[in-house]
Amino acid sequence: MTELPWKKYGIYAGLVVFLVLVLFFNPEPDNPQVGKMGAIAALMAILWITEAVPLAVTALVPIVALPLFGILGGDDTAKAYMNSIVFLFIGGFMIAVSMQRWNLHRRIALTIIHTIGKRADFMVLGFMVSAASLSMWISNTATAVMMLPIGLAIVVKIEEEFGEAKSHKVTLALMLGIAYGCSVGGVATLVGTPTNLAFVEIFHKTFPQAPPIAFGQWLIIGLPYSLTMIFIIWLLLTKVLCRFDKGLVLDRSVIRQELKGLGPMSYEEKIVLSVFIVTALLWTFRKDLVLGYLTIPGWANLHSAFELVNDGMIAICMAMLLFFISAHNKGVGDRILQSDTFGKIPWDIILLFSGGFALAEGFKASGLSQYIGDTLASIGVVNVLLLVVVICFCVTFLTELTSNVATLSMLLPILGSWAVAISVHPLLFAAAAAISSSMAFMMPVATPPNAVVFGSKRIRIIEMARTGLMLNFVAMFFTIVAVYLLFPYLTGDAISDFPAWAK
Repeated sequence: MTELPWKKYGIYAGLVVFLVLVLFFNPEPDNPQVGKMGAIAALMAILWITEAVPLAVTALVPIVALPLFGILGGDDTAKAYMNSIVFLFIGGFMIAVSMQRWNLHRRIALTIIHTIGKRADFMVLGFMVSAASLSMWISNTATAVMMLPIGLAIVVKIEEEFGEAKSHKVTLALMLGIAYGCSVGGVATLVGTPTNLAFVEIFHKTFPQAPPIAFGQWLIIGLPYSLTMIFIIWLLLTKVLCRFDKGLVLDRSVIRQELKGLGPMSYEEKIVLSVFIVTALLWTFRKDLVLGYLTIPGWANLHSAFELVNDGMIAICMAMLLFFISAHNKGVGDRILQSDTFGKIPWDIILLFSGGFALAEGFKASGLSQYIGDTLASIGVVNVLLLVVVICFCVTFLTELTSNVATLSMLLPILGSWAVAISVHPLLFAAAAAISSSMAFMMPVATPPNAVVFGSKRIRIIEMARTGLMLNFVAMFFTIVAVYLLFPYLTGDAISDFPAWAK
């Protein structure tokens, strides 16, 4: 395959900028590490944006560069790559693999779609709810790949009955609904998308004294946001952007046949579903959940030893159970999970956000975060709401063309420094950026689900871009509303507070 030209130029541009900054950028003569860290960050940013080399390879730059330039020792740099968030991702992904191995994810999706109804607009809602529900727990890419053939089977039926021209708007709404449902659903939980995991760990690296964000805490802001966005996007797709004839009624026989083909729920599916439910409950109720005037005590309070447990440990413990439990269907494997599970874990994604953790550690250790904060403080008083709007806008549209994990990894340390410099609660900026990084709806390259449904050849780029542009701005509005309304429930602080740990 011929190498795309901007990838070659990306390597050259990255190296040139790196060398220029190393040689001539020394903003603090008493601390030359600030300039060197700036050069490393610029190199990684250019390589990530241009994808001149695989994203995971760029993520390995800190493990060589930070010790080489005396910013952080080799052992400390390596430790930044492995932490409880990485194990949370690995454990969660192994449970997701078990759902896929035994077809539980397919049964859940088909049941939801079949239950919601046969009207065309309700069928679109069914696909969106199914995609979002699965993407809360398993890879949004895997969800999109699984949902697409089901959606295409429905599309073929519509086209046969009503004609391709008359049914195109329904097809467009259905295909885009699958992609957008996957993206929006992933925001609801910490394990739903790598950007949420990157946000939690990079924030902890930047502010080690801050209370860690638990699974249940994020659910308070992520779940209401996702539910609202699913409903709003469905309304816009079916009533405004892809408006179609209300007389279109879909034949649910395809879905019924698919469900019938699955047969009754197997022993293995029941085991996986049980483990999945228990894991979700353990994650959600580990720490106290403060819901306004109601506080639900966390089970970690029951014993002092439980206070040492974190969400990553829960994920690994529950995933390990699936390797011990025997399967009845020996044709698929002797155990619920087999050794081939480890080959299905996306190690490149793990390296990608681990590289972001190391980058954040380098920002702090070198003093670059402090330098950025001092520089931004000189700007003076700026309206905080306006800054949140700018952050949401920039992150949303940057991730239309660049990796959302890479973009977030580069921006979070800078946003943290900026927040401290102007005495704003750092989580206000960080949470807005984390949510916005998953809300790119315009381009096929913006998210894997967008690329998957674009591959169906039922959508043109101009249709996706036109629809996605409006949804980008809608998502920005609801992101700002969600952050401002639900912020106290996420942090326990008022939005105007500047916490002691940030000082």
